[in-house]
Amino acid sequence: MSRVKELQKSLFAGTTSNARQFGMIFTLVAIVLLFQILTDGLTLNSSNLISLVSQYSYILILAIGMLMVIVAGHIDLSVGSVAAVVGIIVAKVMQEYDLAWPLAIVLGLLVGAVIGAWQGFWVAYVGVPAFIVTLAGMLLFRGMNQYIGSANTIPVPEGFREIGAGFLPEVGPDTGYNNPTLLLGLLVCVAVVIREWRARRTRREMAAEVWPMWISVIRVVVPLIVIVFATLRFAGGRVGTSFPISGIILGVLVVIYSFITRNTAGGRHIYAVGGNARAAELSGVKLKRVNFLVMLNMSVLAALAGMIFVARSAASGPQDGLNWELDAIAAVFIGGAAVSGGLGTISGSIVGGLVMAVLNNGLQLMGVGIDRVQMIKGLVLLLAVALDVYNKNRGHFSIIGSLMRPFRRAAPAATTTPIESGQEPAKTPVAG
Repeated sequence: MSRVKELQKSLFAGTTSNARQFGMIFTLVAIVLLFQILTDGLTLNSSNLISLVSQYSYILILAIGMLMVIVAGHIDLSVGSVAAVVGIIVAKVMQEYDLAWPLAIVLGLLVGAVIGAWQGFWVAYVGVPAFIVTLAGMLLFRGMNQYIGSANTIPVPEGFREIGAGFLPEVGPDTGYNNPTLLLGLLVCVAVVIREWRARRTRREMAAEVWPMWISVIRVVVPLIVIVFATLRFAGGRVGTSFPISGIILGVLVVIYSFITRNTAGGRHIYAVGGNARAAELSGVKLKRVNFLVMLNMSVLAALAGMIFVARSAASGPQDGLNWELDAIAAVFIGGAAVSGGLGTISGSIVGGLVMAVLNNGLQLMGVGIDRVQMIKGLVLLLAVALDVYNKNRGHFSIIGSLMRPFRRAAPAATTTPIESGQEPAKTPVAG
């Protein structure tokens, strides 16, 4: 086997999910380099990178929850309205009832859970398609936001603003950099090395083929270069800024939900339901509970995203949350997720969201008008879905086919096997 093929096999691990995810990483790198040239170096400027994370962290948080909803075979159009109504409730109770901001955050998460339970009930136990339930929720909670806030802007206290506009503090000796950010980058570097070491050890223990050491070196060195570069950029910004608190929250959520989807029975059940709901139910998966929990989880994350946005904006207003659901859905689709077959990863959705964020940010730095930015983003999403349709025509996973699945009448059982009918056999859902 040639070195190129060995590297490809070790990176992609032989799965469509990993191949598409790495393809999006290369696309993200290409877009960053392109805008770095077109903006005369502004894209990778410390201030811009800090602003990029701070501005788009709430969309990436939504993408985490949306990935699980989409993999389970649903769609949620209400996340922007849910975020808006939670934001206005939290702002109002802090202003009018003088509720401490930590308790207000807990209240906001509870409100999100109640809303998610409401929508999950209709989807899981009544059987109304999630598209319809969340479309109704989008109208209901948007109206509720307007009613509760009387279409006014409500400010939030200083302490609450830290979750959206705060940064890691300046502590320790004067190194010319933000020391906590340097420590954070060091911890991430150590985690990358440990992960590769454990992967090699696990393969040896399982008597599986262990890729050559030079491949492991590449798998470690390349991420380390990116991490060190990003760490120095975030730590070397103007005094008073560093890595955003909202970015810390996002990072913690990525780690937690990646573990849940990859290493727990509940996470595997979500992929099983998305791959073949009937087969999963016959295998013992509690279909209704899975559908209920993914909808509930989505609304809780929407509530958190809404509070982070309000904290960054220093106030809650009637226009909060507009079109957030479209950005979250686009991030998941561009990140390589598909409803049918349970295909998609948390990290892939984050990469997809970063593609849209860098695209948006780069065009703004170039002075492109919002009208053309929207058109370009629409074309990017269209191309991503067109790729999915192409995969469908070749017998692979398809987003579009699965979105239409709830509206189709049940087809009679086939009397021929996949081989006899000339079709490809069903593929196993992939979680990655």
